[in-house]
Amino acid sequence: MPQPHPTILPSALDFLKQLQQNNNRDWFNAHKDTFIIAQDSIGAFAEAVLAELNTTDVIETPSGKKSQQRIYRDTRFSGDKTPYKHYWGGGFTRATPQRRGGYYYHIEGGGNTFVAGAFWSPSAADLKLIRKDIDYDAQPLRDIINSKVFKDNFGTLQGEQLKSMPKGYPVTHPAIDLLRYKQFLVIKRFTDAEVLSPNFVALASQAYRDMRPFLDYMSEVLYNGGDLG
Repeated sequence: MPQPHPTILPSALDFLKQLQQNNNRDWFNAHKDTFIIAQDSIGAFAEAVLAELNTTDVIETPSGKKSQQRIYRDTRFSGDKTPYKHYWGGGFTRATPQRRGGYYYHIEGGGNTFVAGAFWSPSAADLKLIRKDIDYDAQPLRDIINSKVFKDNFGTLQGEQLKSMPKGYPVTHPAIDLLRYKQFLVIKRFTDAEVLSPNFVALASQAYRDMRPFLDYMSEVLYNGGDLG
């Protein structure tokens, strides 16, 4: 009989809310035990999601714990010197060169939780291959992002875009809307009630499965892109 999925504790969201109001080392150190319990709750969620992912994909990330980002902010080059993040974050890397992209999770109260499949910062070489494929034939990507499953779950393709056209492409190009993307993000958002429900592992895992056509398309472009004319 399958075991029930772990449930994220309400204290995991409560801790973040209190941390936002007390983002300093003295408060954090005084509440370190609460932090550890909350962090373990997120880790158990991540471990269960990883197990689900590995039934349909191949993930390089070895464990839920290893998927978690540190809560400590890097303030060296930031004007914001608060020492801690106000969310639980992490991600899973797909394995082998044939499977590109990654799965991410961002857990935060106030309806700010989301999971994503993303090419957050493509290299210049990768971006060139993606644009080359879109220029060659944009229809495969359009079919994915215009499908009912994609629209119902993710709305639209998201990510930073150029204000003008990339070099070498005319402003009248029929795929101008896609060629302008510098990032390629697929995002599904969740309410706090969904995050704290026993079904959240299943909901997040299904969202990741629904991203697969997009991730697989991009993977094929980046792995075989040099074969285009």
